[in-house]
Amino acid sequence: MKFFVDTADVAEIRELAETGLLDGVTTNPSLIAKSGRDFIEVVKEICTLTDGPVSAEVTALDAPGMIKEGEKLAKIAKNIAIKVPLTWEGLKACKHFTSRGTMVNVTLCFSAAQAILAAKAGATFVSPFVGRLDDVGQDGLHLIGEICEIYSQYDYFETQVLVASVRNPIHIVESARMGAHVATIPPSVMKQLAQHPLTDKGLAGFMADWQKTGQKII
Repeated sequence: MKFFVDTADVAEIRELAETGLLDGVTTNPSLIAKSGRDFIEVVKEICTLTDGPVSAEVTALDAPGMIKEGEKLAKIAKNIAIKVPLTWEGLKACKHFTSRGTMVNVTLCFSAAQAILAAKAGATFVSPFVGRLDDVGQDGLHLIGEICEIYSQYDYFETQVLVASVRNPIHIVESARMGAHVATIPPSVMKQLAQHPLTDKGLAGFMADWQKTGQKII
């Protein structure tokens, strides 16, 4: 499974990139607004921090507007993935860009039916929102399983399942078990993956025993 980080905080992206665990970045208008910086400037800087896809989202609601905005965004860097909403107009824009070899992330997916349309439109990624489905009493992980199962039936579906709205490590582990290709993860949740109380307990024990020896490695 590939790990994308879901943030527009350049410092956080730089730190995660240094670990070698980062495969790409996703942004959205809300994350850009939170950064308080110029949209184009932030995206351009993010593209220098990773060789992987960087999702930059359009704000227009009609296909011509999405295409116009997307063409501007695509010029920022070669690793830009144009992010469009999973609407009828968004699917039109998706087809326009994928037909020209530009990566597209179709976002705000909440059903298997929508995911099928995204694959038919040639999307590079489809982003089902797990956490937001959980928030309204539905099973977000069940949707990941449905999409992975459907996509696996057709060799000509090349769209990757990009698990979004991740809230906890369980979302990531279970999605990986189902065969999802990518998870886009908030920095705090990515760090939670490394945490376990028994690891902390074991390390404390090792350190206590080492101190008793009175030795130093350096």
